[in-house]
Formats: sequence, C-alpha cells, structure tokens
Amino acid sequence: MAKVLMKGNEAIGEAAIRAGCRYFFGYPITPQSELPHYLARRLPEEGGIFLQAESEIAAINMVYGAAGAGARVMTGSSSPGISLKQEGISYLCAAELPCVIVNVVRGGPGLGGIQAAQSDYFQATKGGGHGDYRLIVFAPASVQEMVQLTMEAFDLADQYRNPVMILGDGVLGQMMEPVDYEIPGAGKVFDKPWATNGTGGCRDANKVYTLFLDPDKLEQHNMVLQAKYRRIGEAEVRSATYLVGDADIVLVAYGITARVCRAAVNQARENGIRAGLIRPISLWPFPTEVIRKQAQTSRSFLTVEISAGQMVEDVRLAVNGAAPVHFYGRTATIPTSEEVYGQIVRLAQEVIRQ
Repeated sequence: MAKVLMKGNEAIGEAAIRAGCRYFFGYPITPQSELPHYLARRLPEEGGIFLQAESEIAAINMVYGAAGAGARVMTGSSSPGISLKQEGISYLCAAELPCVIVNVVRGGPGLGGIQAAQSDYFQATKGGGHGDYRLIVFAPASVQEMVQLTMEAFDLADQYRNPVMILGDGVLGQMMEPVDYEIPGAGKVFDKPWATNGTGGCRDANKVYTLFLDPDKLEQHNMVLQAKYRRIGEAEVRSATYLVGDADIVLVAYGITARVCRAAVNQARENGIRAGLIRPISLWPFPTEVIRKQAQTSRSFLTVEISAGQMVEDVRLAVNGAAPVHFYGRTATIPTSEEVYGQIVRLAQEVIRQ
C-alpha cells in the first residue's frame, strides 16, 4: 500500500478508525485540535459518533459510559484539558474500562503556551488522579509511530482492560510525514463478557462500579489491579537503542527530543566521542532493565527533555548509582542538536578526567 502524507494529529484519528474506534468524545484545545476536527468528519462516514462535549470533564465521563458498554472509544486533549480529565481517568482505571487517551502536550504549568513540551511525564506515568492506578503510556517519535502505537493501544486496552495513553507533543501533532496504515496484527477483536451492553434475557446484568465501602473488598480489588500492572510491566516494555554497544556517554530521550538527540549522537561520533541513545517508547512500563544493563558498561548518562526534569528521576532510579546521570532540558522550546552536542562534549571531558 502506498504511503500517505498526513499531519500527526490527523494520522492518530485515522489510525483509531482503522483500529475499530467508533466513538470520540472530546473538546478542542491547541495543539491537538486537528484530531477532533478530523474525526468530526471521518467518524460519521464510518458509522461512528463524534461528539464535542461541553467540557473535558463531560468528555471523559462519556468515554466511561461508552467503554462500559464495550465500545472502542477514544478521547484527546492537550495538557490543561488532560488535567481536567484526571478524576475520570482514575475512575476508568478502577472500573477496568479500556479506552485510548491522547495527550498532545503543550507547555505549562497552568495554561502555559501552545508550544511543544514534555512536562506532563509525571502526570502520565505517576498517576495524575487519585488512588493507586497505572496507565500504559506510549511516547511516539514519528508520525508513523503515532499510527502504529495508536492501533496497538486499542488492542492493549482491551487485552488488559486498562486505559492507554498516547503521549505526543505539539511538534509531532503538527508535523507532516508519510505513513503506512498496514500494521500487521493490529485491530484484534476481543470478547467482552463484562460489558453493560444488555442481557438479551440470557444472563444477569453486568455492573460497572468503583465504590467499595467494605475495606477488605477495596483492598482485594486493589490487589487485583496491582497484579495486572505487574503483568503489564513484564510484558509491555518497549524501547529502542542507537549506537550504545560501545558508548561511553548514553543519552536518554523520548518523543521529538529523541530525534534531536540522535542527530547530536551522530555529530559526537563524527568527532570521535562514543555516544549512544536509549529511547523509551513505553514510558510506563519504563525500560528500567535496559538502562540498568547499559549502566554496567557506560560511564555517563545524559537525560534530555522539554521539561525542568521529570523522566530523569526514573533514569536515575534505573542506573542506581552505577554511573553519573546528568540532565539537560528546555521548558518552552525544543533543545537543538547543537545544544545537546555541547552537553556531550562537556561530559566527554569529564569522562576523560575520571
């Protein structure tokens, strides 16, 4: 099949439709507004329903209803809008309802600005709402990967009965690249005997709820959730490496920043510095073991983010003192490859002095 040139936000929408999504509830906010705009046209063409809710809070609760009925459903927003959805996201996780949530991240805190950022890492991976819960969180680094991970997200959401978040950024959402929608194995069909889609007079009614007034029952429910998260942590870790085999200095970056870092690694190699890159694709579960293993041979790590420093905490936990972990970040603009290369040079001089 020939590739199609598409903008990132629109590519996510088309990928969702091809994965079987027929319901989208959301609210426009820059820089993700092209996603609902695209689906407002395409979903009715496929017999689906697009609804612009009166608020982000309303949208996430509509997702709860559709997911509870067994539908493949998605919502999308950008940072402040995702903040408003947090209570509903906690409810979805507690009720074990599958859905896909797209966050095309913009700068913050507060309303911040419309520029790309990665400052929602904590919110996405540590649980932005209340209670002990986890989202599966994917961080694409290209429009093609946005397509692939969106399709896979719907399958994993159904497989584990858990929300999956696509954590992109404003640059990926707005940029145009060629994409191929032929993703092998995507679009699986899952039986949902738990769904509240009518009994047909053949069974007792299903119930979806998150309130457990008996503390023993609440604890038992949480134990079931934690066991599921452990299974996800063992089976769904994803990452990519670049030139790390002999690397003295290893960069860790995700999303658009990883593409910048790859260019900086190439520049370092051209100048005799043995640098490499680890790119987390699943931010949760985090590729802890990949980084921990790399720390046995590399001498220094540099985490690069469009934030004041969030993922760097997980990198430090993974390295566990085996090597120094440094950080370089910008909070309202994307680091350039020249800036990152300058940090590599500085660390290379420190390595020589060791």
